[in-house]
Amino acid sequence: MIDALVAWILTIDWRDTMFGFAFYYPIFMAWMWIIGGLWFYLRRERGQDMTPRFEELGENAPTVSIVIPCHDEAAQVEQTIAYALATRYPHFDVIAVNDGSNDDTGAILDRLAVHNERLRVIHFAANQGKAVALRAGTLAARSDYLVTIDGDALLHPYAVYWMMRHLTGGPRVGAVTGNPRILNRSTLLGKIQVGEFSSIIGLIKRAQRTYGRIFTVSGVVTGFNRAALDSVGYWHTDMVTEDIDISWRLQMDHWDIRFEPEALCYIYMPETLKGLWQQRLRWAQGGVEVMMRYGRGLFAWRQRRFWGVAIEYFTSLIWAYVMLAIAVLFCLGPFVSLPQQWQVATLLPQWNGLLLGATCLIQFLVSLVIDQRYERTGFLRHYFWVIWYPLLYWTLSTLTAVVAVPKGLCGSRCQRARWRSPDRGIQAGKEE
Repeated sequence: MIDALVAWILTIDWRDTMFGFAFYYPIFMAWMWIIGGLWFYLRRERGQDMTPRFEELGENAPTVSIVIPCHDEAAQVEQTIAYALATRYPHFDVIAVNDGSNDDTGAILDRLAVHNERLRVIHFAANQGKAVALRAGTLAARSDYLVTIDGDALLHPYAVYWMMRHLTGGPRVGAVTGNPRILNRSTLLGKIQVGEFSSIIGLIKRAQRTYGRIFTVSGVVTGFNRAALDSVGYWHTDMVTEDIDISWRLQMDHWDIRFEPEALCYIYMPETLKGLWQQRLRWAQGGVEVMMRYGRGLFAWRQRRFWGVAIEYFTSLIWAYVMLAIAVLFCLGPFVSLPQQWQVATLLPQWNGLLLGATCLIQFLVSLVIDQRYERTGFLRHYFWVIWYPLLYWTLSTLTAVVAVPKGLCGSRCQRARWRSPDRGIQAGKEE
């Protein structure tokens, strides 16, 4: 039987198989996201009134604590606090956690707290990492509901309201992920990311919510039920992406995570290749880490609603390595005598590449039309820039996935993950 299996393997045209998988997998996933995203839009967004109805919360609306972990955010934190304090919600307070900043973040927070009774500040003497800062802010909160945002994010005045509609709407709603929007658009990288968050990230979250489970909440803006956090032990300190980790543990404990596109939060994103690489590599490594730690538990029948997300992620890793193999074979061709079945004559797309390109344009168009109500500028402008997404970000995603797998497998366990000041774009005034 083994000999027959080996003989069958040798008869497979692996080159055509790899090319087929490389081109048809993105097409299949794109249509899955389009269908799921459209279903979400038609059921939950189309024709919905965007006017907040505070009377629906009742006179005894629950108190919400906005938790803001900060590390070296002196250039932005004052504006972040101002936006958080401008929240339009009946009862809330703001807890800023200064995680051992080396700049003037702590002094700025103390000055703001003197003039704002809603603001409380917690100081760490040394950098403990975002997970520890989030836990400290959560434990210091007096409320049963929390909204966490980054130290350089600008919260929309009604974002808390929209998330609280979900958190108070069902006993098993553990978290609500918001809808980040890109502020810096001065470079090609920034403009492409505006389209990316609409046509890729926003559509994927809509589709995943339709199919049952969300891969991750947004680390930029998320609302939490304290009871859900307590049931899973809060954020783990040894995971490089605490947002992916908490998302998996909450859903594996059968808490529901929802996506609320009205919960807007404005952010700065990297506009240098180095900053973008570091950010996406961390995201990719975080996915590998959660798959390693929790993948075995997904085989249980009670976790079947998670299977789609897990299969999608695992298949995307295989796709990245297939793309790498095709590129390596192409580069070796002129210098090494390869068997005919392993020769790659060109990387230029043929008719199936045109089909892939057409599918991408349809996906971008559908998602930008859905998302245009949340953008300040016309979607056609973003459509022009997002067509460059495959060239840049598929290459970047392939390389980060390939690097992240050994990095995640060989990473030191039980080592606390700490953050460094990120590249948040040219307009943000951040330093690398």
